[in-house]
Amino acid sequence: MEAYLPIAYLNDFIFCPRSIYFHQLYGRVEQRLYQCTDQTKGKAAHKAVDAGTYSTSKHVFQGMEVYSDTYRIGGKIDVFDSKKGELVERKKKIKVIYDGYIHQIYAQYHCLTEMGYTVQSLKFHSMDDNKNYPVKKPEDDPKRQLAFEQLLADMRTFDMSASFSANANKCKHCIYHNLCDASLC
Repeated sequence: MEAYLPIAYLNDFIFCPRSIYFHQLYGRVEQRLYQCTDQTKGKAAHKAVDAGTYSTSKHVFQGMEVYSDTYRIGGKIDVFDSKKGELVERKKKIKVIYDGYIHQIYAQYHCLTEMGYTVQSLKFHSMDDNKNYPVKKPEDDPKRQLAFEQLLADMRTFDMSASFSANANKCKHCIYHNLCDASLC
């Protein structure tokens, strides 16, 4: 049986496929020792969702574990309003909607629908400026859906020992650059 891919790894893999490996090296080391300020702020911003205190409404699911047997992925959603059918991925501050963000909300969408929930809409919420960014559902954006499926295939076949071209801009912002032999920093 093949292991499920954590939803959280989708954006990380796009940033740098090697980052997932290096993250695992840290294991249970206290995250404050290696995370950067942006990651720490992002984690703090999710506290209410993770603790289930964002909403007291019974129809608003927060931090719920989800999975998909079809795509062999699993993880947690941020917020799903079951009355509205609205899935919301919250981010501290959205400057750009990266492909990895889209892939993560698509993964959450597929998990929820496979689990029997009706998802009517998807959106990102930028907490710092209180802005919302709607996202087309996978069936309404076949090109992005294919990219999502290709990402999962790429993750499952990634070879850490294969040749690797580092990206100087990404390496500069990578918290694992000191561990990576291919880092340009």
